[in-house]
Amino acid sequence: MIAVITVAAMLSGCAAQSLKLAPPDPNHPWSSSQDANLRADAQQSGDLALPAPEIDTSKTYNLPELIDLAQRSNPTTRAAWESARQAALAVGMAEATYLPFITANAIGGTGTNTSPLPIPIGADSYFSTNIDGVAPFIALQWLAFDFGGRSAVVSAAEQLSLAANYKFNAAHQQLIFQVTGAWHQYNATRNHTRVAVQSLANARTLLDAVTQKRKNGLATSVDLAQAEQLVAQGEFRVVKARGDESDAYQTLLGAIGISPVSKLRIADSSGQPLPATVTTPVNTMIDIALARRPDILAGYAAVKASQSGVDATKAAFMPKIGVYGSLATYSANATVGGLPTANASGVNGNIFLGISIPLYDGGMREANMKQAESREAAASRDFEHLKDTAAREIVMASNALTSAIASHNAAVKMSSAAAKTYDSTLEAYRNGVGTVTAAAAGQTDLLNARLAEGDARESAFAAAANLAFVLGSSMSGPDGQAANR
Repeated sequence: MIAVITVAAMLSGCAAQSLKLAPPDPNHPWSSSQDANLRADAQQSGDLALPAPEIDTSKTYNLPELIDLAQRSNPTTRAAWESARQAALAVGMAEATYLPFITANAIGGTGTNTSPLPIPIGADSYFSTNIDGVAPFIALQWLAFDFGGRSAVVSAAEQLSLAANYKFNAAHQQLIFQVTGAWHQYNATRNHTRVAVQSLANARTLLDAVTQKRKNGLATSVDLAQAEQLVAQGEFRVVKARGDESDAYQTLLGAIGISPVSKLRIADSSGQPLPATVTTPVNTMIDIALARRPDILAGYAAVKASQSGVDATKAAFMPKIGVYGSLATYSANATVGGLPTANASGVNGNIFLGISIPLYDGGMREANMKQAESREAAASRDFEHLKDTAAREIVMASNALTSAIASHNAAVKMSSAAAKTYDSTLEAYRNGVGTVTAAAAGQTDLLNARLAEGDARESAFAAAANLAFVLGSSMSGPDGQAANR
């Protein structure tokens, strides 16, 4: 007993020693030789996790081509596809329970028994018995009837497979939506860069006019300082706009799912017409979305699966009838006390019909039933909430598209008026009837108006894409025109 206690204490001490693998205290970062080795292995493990796909550097990719590239490259759709395959395999596993379970088995061994003789026989003082043999056999188990238990499990697996397929479609739609949004955001930042460059050119034009007047004694040092300040502000805006454009480009590459070192030539959206206004009634759009949004369809499949789960737990209260059988052959040899070896062999087969009736399990079946009913209630509530959320998203997306189109129309007028104001104030200053302050204000207003026009244009495209997304459309068009059909 003392030895057993000592060994147990030693083993428990060994288990506690594994704490040395954790950080020694909560106040400092962990570091060890293992950390250094892992860092070295990670550094030498290969290329980036998202290698650059085959990209035609001479080609300018438009939005549909970027979406196609994303669907072939982004790991999220691959993961969703694997999940759908796993769910499909689960259906096959559930259906396999209808088939018999057959196993091939073998038992073999040898045994020796030696006992002392009460009276020695000759030179033998012990009596020995040796037996050896082998018995291979095939066993059969088949659940013939279980009052719908397996049927309910198969139905639940089929519904979960449908849900996984719909989630796979949702992953594709989410990917399309993300790429579309990132593309429009990138175009917005490119427009910011163009406007900032043009604004800087306008500021330098004004500086040239002030400098010329200054040489002729017609401009003050304050006028010159204001013009130089305007140029400096324009240079700052150009630097910032180019930085934002670079960030938006990386965001687009991330949405596509390709390496951040990839070099893509990306088409501009400036030549595309604005999306049309929404003419379909909101109630009609909601009905369409409820019939084709993959997340709603997946939610409904989850409700059906939970209902099948309740049926499966009800079947656990019923008897199960099965067929059991075996077919065996055996071969044995026996040697007793030096007598000649005796051999025996044969074939044995049997089949039985059995029934199992659950009587008492400590309340396990009742608890499983309550769990299944709770899961069904939760799935139903989630489904109702999902439909309400979808309806609200559609209403908000429709309003956002209408507002975005109206904002763009207003921004176009504002930009046109600001351009006229800037031209007038600059010409007035050149002719000696205007001020640098008025020209600078006109230039700043023109900058803001052009930025607002570009942002409103891309916002309209993004709003159309968002409406297509919440409607469950494939969004195959670059501006979500499917939402308005």
